[in-house]
Amino acid sequence: MLKDHPDIDRHCRWVDVKKRIETESRYRAVESGVLREDYFHEYCRIMKEEKKRAKEDKVKDREREKEKKEKKGKRDRSKEREREKKRRDSYKDRESSVDQEEGEHPPTSDDETDKLQKDRERQIRAEASIKEREKEVQRTLATHLRDRDKEREHHKRDEAIRHFTALLADLVRNADLTWKEVKKQLRKDHRWELVEQLEREDRERIFNDHISNLTKKKRDKFREMLDELLQLELTSSWKEIKKIIKEDPRYLKYNSSEKCEREFREYIKDKTVEAKSSFRELLQECKLITHKSFDTLKDNPNHLREIEDILKNDKRYLVLEHIAHERTQMILHYLEDLFKRGPPPPPTASESTRR
Repeated sequence: MLKDHPDIDRHCRWVDVKKRIETESRYRAVESGVLREDYFHEYCRIMKEEKKRAKEDKVKDREREKEKKEKKGKRDRSKEREREKKRRDSYKDRESSVDQEEGEHPPTSDDETDKLQKDRERQIRAEASIKEREKEVQRTLATHLRDRDKEREHHKRDEAIRHFTALLADLVRNADLTWKEVKKQLRKDHRWELVEQLEREDRERIFNDHISNLTKKKRDKFREMLDELLQLELTSSWKEIKKIIKEDPRYLKYNSSEKCEREFREYIKDKTVEAKSSFRELLQECKLITHKSFDTLKDNPNHLREIEDILKNDKRYLVLEHIAHERTQMILHYLEDLFKRGPPPPPTASESTRR
């Protein structure tokens, strides 16, 4: 079918060619789009090889013609030398009577031989130049073809990755499955042949990324559920929370209660870190606390209670009630840190620093 289109050559792009022939029955007889493209590129490769052979035959013909000319030139030069020898013999008796003072010598056969030799050298240089240009064209073409093949392979790989990602999205929705378990299921799907060209390491890497995404989504949904619980506090136990969420689909996504409990404990740990950070912000907002508070506390131990009496009106203080001793230590460390830094710079100085 491709041969029936003389306008299709090896420089055509598959995207353009496909538009011209997609209505033909011979095109539709090949079901796979990837296979059609492979047939097209194979046809282009064959055309390239045929052109290369034709060019090589042409070069061989020129070389044979060149050999014929060289042989003929040798015969002509041999005959010319014979004729020259005869002429020299015939002129030999008259050379003594030639007047040497009358002017220039007539051209000799040596001059003619030199001229032929120079013409021959020019021809050889011209042919060598043509060959060098042909080699340069071949090198450029080879580079172009290599780049095109690399681009084509890159495109095929990207397409295979897209197919594999879609296949995983359709068939693998359980984050607890292993690659060994999933591979058997994937091989049964007709799309598997589209991703077989991927390296085994690539398939496993993409699968692991997919499982990581599923795990993250499940974890985010679980934490979203915990955020919605008004009863949940930093002191809540897993046993209490489990009774509340046991019917929630976001809890049921986990096939193991131990995994849920582990995720719950991580959640409480993260929330505790956030609560401590919020408490530090509260200390910075408290107007009673200054760089002098540390010295004041040394002179008046009740100063700490005065500070806490103000802070306890804020939820950020109360939420750390279960770790009251650690909360008090945070206050003391903050007072000591302010003392070491000394008085804050005046507004004009800080403004100058910013500039």
